[in-house]
Amino acid sequence: MSKNYVIGFPRIGEQRELKKALESYWAQNSSFEDVQTTASELKLRHWNYQKDAGIDFISSNDFSLYDNMLDMAVTLGAIPQRFRSLKNEELYFSMARGNKNAVAMEMTKWFNANYHYIVPELSLEDEYKLNASKILEEYKEALSYGIKTKINIIGPITFIGLSKRVDGGDTFELYSKILPLYEALLGEISTLDSEIIVQIDEPIFVKALDIKVLSLIKPTYDKLASISQKLKIAVVTYFENSCEATNILVHTPIDFIGLDFLYGVENIKSLNTIAKSNKKLIAGVIDGRNIWKNDINKSLKLLENISQIVKKENIFIASSCSLLHTPFTLKYEEKMDEEIKNWLSYAVEKLDEVSLVSKIFFDGEKAISGEEKLVYENNTKANISRKTSALIHDKNVQHRVENITKLERNGAYEERIKIQKELLKYKELATTTIGSFPQTQELRSTRRAFKNSQITEDEYTAQMKTYIDECIAFQEECGLEVLVHGEPERNDMVEYFGEQLSGYGFSQNGWVQSYGSRCVKPPFIYGDISRPYPMTVDWITYAQSKTDKIMKGMLTGPVTILNWSFVRDDMARGDVSKQIALAISDEVNDLQKAGIKIIQVDEAAFKEGYPLRESKIPAYEEWAVRDFKLSVSSAKKETQIHTHMCYSEFNDIIKTIEAMDADVISIETARSGNELLKIFAKVGYKQEVGPGVYDIHSPRIPSVNEIVSQIKSLLEVLPKEQLWINPDCGLKTRKWEEVKQSLINMVEAVEIVRRDLN
Repeated sequence: MSKNYVIGFPRIGEQRELKKALESYWAQNSSFEDVQTTASELKLRHWNYQKDAGIDFISSNDFSLYDNMLDMAVTLGAIPQRFRSLKNEELYFSMARGNKNAVAMEMTKWFNANYHYIVPELSLEDEYKLNASKILEEYKEALSYGIKTKINIIGPITFIGLSKRVDGGDTFELYSKILPLYEALLGEISTLDSEIIVQIDEPIFVKALDIKVLSLIKPTYDKLASISQKLKIAVVTYFENSCEATNILVHTPIDFIGLDFLYGVENIKSLNTIAKSNKKLIAGVIDGRNIWKNDINKSLKLLENISQIVKKENIFIASSCSLLHTPFTLKYEEKMDEEIKNWLSYAVEKLDEVSLVSKIFFDGEKAISGEEKLVYENNTKANISRKTSALIHDKNVQHRVENITKLERNGAYEERIKIQKELLKYKELATTTIGSFPQTQELRSTRRAFKNSQITEDEYTAQMKTYIDECIAFQEECGLEVLVHGEPERNDMVEYFGEQLSGYGFSQNGWVQSYGSRCVKPPFIYGDISRPYPMTVDWITYAQSKTDKIMKGMLTGPVTILNWSFVRDDMARGDVSKQIALAISDEVNDLQKAGIKIIQVDEAAFKEGYPLRESKIPAYEEWAVRDFKLSVSSAKKETQIHTHMCYSEFNDIIKTIEAMDADVISIETARSGNELLKIFAKVGYKQEVGPGVYDIHSPRIPSVNEIVSQIKSLLEVLPKEQLWINPDCGLKTRKWEEVKQSLINMVEAVEIVRRDLN
C-alpha cells in the first residue's frame, strides 16, 4: 500500500518546448493556438510520466503559461487598472511582460528559490471577480485522459502576503475581499467530482509570521475546509519549517498537512500535535530543490523516526516541494562523466525515488521487484561512491582555505574613491550598462558549433571578437562612458565560470525555469573548487585594446555562483563559497595586472540565498559578506570594484550591503520608482549607486522624457555625485532594436539632466 505524492512538476518541457512556443508567439511567428497545442501536449506527457512512475497524487493547475501567482491573480480578478481594457492572452502576457502603453507588474524571487514570480497588485478601491475557468478546465482535461488529479492552488494567506498594495498600506486589509473568492472557487471545484483533493500551497507559513497573520490561519481554514464534504484539503508548506502555523492548522478541519523535512528539519517538532489530530501527513523526504540522488536508506531512517510518532497509515511519501526547481530528466545527458551522472537525479528520476521509497517503507524490501531491488542496491553504492571519490576531494584547495591570511582589500572607501576619481576621471551621472548585450541566435549557434567541434577555435574567437567590436562601436557611438565587452562568449553568468573551475559539473539539458520563458542551466558543484587558469582576462583585455574609454571587467561573485548552482550537500554552503571566493580573487588580481581599472563582481543572487527564518540570517550574512570581501581582497586601492544586485528589497539588508564595501553598487529599481533607493539615503550610505532607470524585463522602449523623469526622481533621494545611470539589469534577453534605442534614449536623458543641473 504505497502512497506517493508529488507537490508539483516542471512545466517548461524536457526540451524547453513551452519556452520555444511562447517566444515564437511573442515574436509573431506563430499563433496563440500553437501555444495552447504545445501546452496540452506537455500537460498530458507530464501527467503520464507521473502515472507511469506509480505516483498516486498527481497535480493539475501546477502548469502555467508564465507563472502560478500571475494565474492566481487572474483567477481572482486582481487586474491592475492599466491592463483592464485588455482581454484573454493579451491581458495575461501584458501583465507579465508589459506593453507599449503600460509597464509590467513587478517580479521578485519565490522565497529563497531561484524561481521568480509576478507580484500581484491589490488596492482597497478594486473590486474582484472570480474566473475559475483555467483551474476547472485543466482538471477536466486530465480526467478526459483517465487521470484523476489533485488541484493545486496558491493559498489565500500566501497570495495576500506576497502581493503589494498599489495604494499603500497593508495587503492583509484586503483579506475580507479575497477570502470569499477562495470560498467561491472551492465551491466551483466541488462540482467537478464526487471527491477531489485540493492542495493549497501556503509556503508563507514557513516564515516567522506576526500574530496578526497567524491569527488568520484558523478562521481561513475553518471556512475553506467546510465548503463541501466532497473536498479534501491539503495545506502544503516547503523550504523551511512551519511549526507555528502547523500548531494552528491541526485545530482546523483540513485533511492533510504537507511538511518539508529536508529544508525544515525542525518540522519534526510538530509531529506530536499532528499525531494527536489524526490528520494525514504529507512527508517531504525526497529533495525537490537539488539534483543529488536520494539516499534511500537515509530517507527510510527518517520515515521510521516520523512513524514512531505519526501512525504509518497517516503518512504519505512526497517530494520536499514542487519538482519545478529541478531539471527535467537525465535521459538526455549523454556526455556527462558516468561516475558523476550516477550521483544525480532530475525530476523524472525523482518520481521513481518517491515511488521506491514509498514501496519499501510501507511494504518492506521483500515487496519490491528484482529490478527495483537492483535500483535500491545501486542507490546505496552511488551514495557511498560520493563520500569516497577522488573527483571530490582536493587537498591543495583544502590546505589553501585553511591558511588564508588576507580577507579584505586595503584602504577605507573614502581613501579609495578619492584615488579612483582622480585616476578614472568619470563624470557625475556616469553612464554604463550592467554587462551583457543581446545573446543573438547567431551567437548561440556559434558557441554551439564550437562546442560540437564544427568550427575551429580560431573561427570561434574571430566571430566573438567581431561581436565585441560591434558592441564597442555602438557604445562609443551612442555616448556611453564606461563600456562593457558584451559577454558574447558567455552562455550564462554562472555556467560560464563554472566551466572553467575544477569541481564543477555541467549538463547538456539541465534547464530550469527562472521566470516565464526564461530558463537557466545551472552548473553543479560536486567537489572542491579551484581556478586552473584565468577565465576572462583575454576577452576583456582584447576589448580594452579596442577603445580609449574605460572597459569594465565582468565577473560573477562567489555567493551568486553558489546560489545559482546546484551545490554539493556533503559540505556546509559557507565552506563551498569560501573556495569559490579564492578563485575569484585570483581572477581580480589577474585583471588588474592586465590594466583593467574597473571590475564588476556581480552578486545578483546575494539576497536569494537568505534563510527564510530570521534566526538563521546572521550566520548566512557573516559568511556571504566574508566571501564577497575575500573575492575582491586582491584589488588595489585604485581598482574600482562594482557589484550588481537585482530582485532585492534592501531595507532589511542595507547594513549588510554597506559591510560588503564595494565602491559602486548597481541595483534594480525601475519598476519601483525611487522607493528602493530611499533606504540608501536614510542610512547615510556613502558609496556610489547605479539605480536602474529602465526595466529590461519588458520589451517596451522607454522614452527620453520617461528616463529624464526617472533620473530626476533619483536625484530627489541621492546627490548627483553619488549616482551612476544604467539599465536595471543585463541586456542579454532583449533584442538589439530594443537595446539600441533604449540606451540612446538613456544617454540623451542624462545629457538633458546634466544641462538642467548646470
